[in-house]
Amino acid sequence: MSSHPRFSVVTPVFRPPAEVLRETIASVRAQAFADWELCLVDDASRSPEVTAVLDEAANADGRVRVSYRSENGGIVAATNDALAMAKGEFVAFLDHDDLLDPRALAEVAAAIDEHPDVDYVYTDEDKVDEGGRQFDPFFKPDWSIDRLRGQMYTCHLSVVRRSLVEELGGLRDGFDGSQDYDLVLRVTERARRIVHVRKVLYHWRALASSAASGGDAKPYAYQAGQRAIADHLRRVGFPAEPEHDETNPGVYRLLPRLDEQPLVSILIPTRGTHRLVHGRDIDLVSNCVRSIVEHSTYQNWELICVADLPTPESTLDELRSLAGDRLRVVPFPRPFNFSDKINVGAIEAEGDFLLLLNDDTEVIAPSWIESMVMFGLDPGVGSVGGRLRFADGRIQHVAIVGRNGCPYHPFYGFPPDFRGHFSSVEVPGDYLALTGACLLVRRSTFFEVGGFSPLFPYNFNDVDFCLKLHHAGLRNVYSPGAELYHYESSTRPPVVEQPEIELMQSRWGSVMWDDPFYNPRFREVSEHYLYRVVSSEYALARPA
Repeated sequence: MSSHPRFSVVTPVFRPPAEVLRETIASVRAQAFADWELCLVDDASRSPEVTAVLDEAANADGRVRVSYRSENGGIVAATNDALAMAKGEFVAFLDHDDLLDPRALAEVAAAIDEHPDVDYVYTDEDKVDEGGRQFDPFFKPDWSIDRLRGQMYTCHLSVVRRSLVEELGGLRDGFDGSQDYDLVLRVTERARRIVHVRKVLYHWRALASSAASGGDAKPYAYQAGQRAIADHLRRVGFPAEPEHDETNPGVYRLLPRLDEQPLVSILIPTRGTHRLVHGRDIDLVSNCVRSIVEHSTYQNWELICVADLPTPESTLDELRSLAGDRLRVVPFPRPFNFSDKINVGAIEAEGDFLLLLNDDTEVIAPSWIESMVMFGLDPGVGSVGGRLRFADGRIQHVAIVGRNGCPYHPFYGFPPDFRGHFSSVEVPGDYLALTGACLLVRRSTFFEVGGFSPLFPYNFNDVDFCLKLHHAGLRNVYSPGAELYHYESSTRPPVVEQPEIELMQSRWGSVMWDDPFYNPRFREVSEHYLYRVVSSEYALARPA
């Protein structure tokens, strides 16, 4: 081994079962990639069994280095001591009771070789019980800063360029239990490149004392996580504060704390359709606007209603009585084209933000607009979408993902309390696309990317628009706090025509085949918790 190995695996040790620690060390020694050192710091365990395992490992392999603390200082102090020992180009964090897959360092090394400027690499992970059974795999999305703000999803295996860790001063006191969360938030604020290795290369031990065994194992860790997120939000100027979800360990809600309320132009295309909802015949657009007026806590908005000529005058009168001088009705005399209607409304709008809203929606969360604007204020964000539900509470929309070249809704029709894969329904995140049924975008950005394409009059106009934003390097963010009912398909049948499919493929087929936010491992596992198609079944040919 050279004096400066590629990887320094750092492991603080405090009274693990001796055999478990032995297996943890063995998983490092079994690595296919040999250029590593293992820096073990015993945090005053004062256990003869632990000391024997550590000394045995150091004597058996010169790459294993051991240090003993005279006093117990906690995981932050012990890890920082291990970092001080490290000489590697990159630091890999391994808990004293977990296991590395034999391919772990080799796969990470390959990622580094492919991207020499990378500063942070993370992998997928699963759990392993006391009998050695692997379970509960976490198939993660590629880099998503918005998901990290609601959940420490990158977690294990995390590998960081050592020079950056040193620049940041290592781990910080006061974050024990979420010290890795705090570090990764700070690292990713500075990292030149972040790479996700889409393979399960780390196995959490589900022991009684481990966070992998359940949310009650280390409650103080979640309090430290909340502080870490709060510090991060302050550093980057994100207008929110975190709140730990006590019913869902490791998940944090972002509560909007806006210093300003920029004007939001709510664009609603309509033709005054009625529908039975909860056994009542309702005028959809009037019901939608009434819910905005009566339930929204955000006050600085205007309403642009783009109305087909068949829209009843009685409906327009009702809208005027509800919205007053906030309302502008824009007649639309041409044949139906959803994209065209949105573009006409955008031209009439005066707000800093456009909020595209279907007339068959109804507000659930009073702070729905704030929950979108807080993301939309980030200059790196292109659009923001919400969590939409059917009338009976089932999931209608979380986001849109690309799978097998097609756009899909995650968890379409799933039960109201379904949380998604590792709480993906409950936490914000970045996605390829979002539905135009509820979509916030800066007015300037809308026009910079050309608005909605009239070539998509019925379907895929929202997908096409979001992919233009993605192509421009902007993020499409799902905000779970923006929650509404969506009485889908109230105005027309959800039919996808072949020309629409072919046009979508010609524009974005290659992108939809390799969605960075949809882990390809999902294709190998059961469909019972995964994805359902946007509307009717169809397929796109794989690009050449």
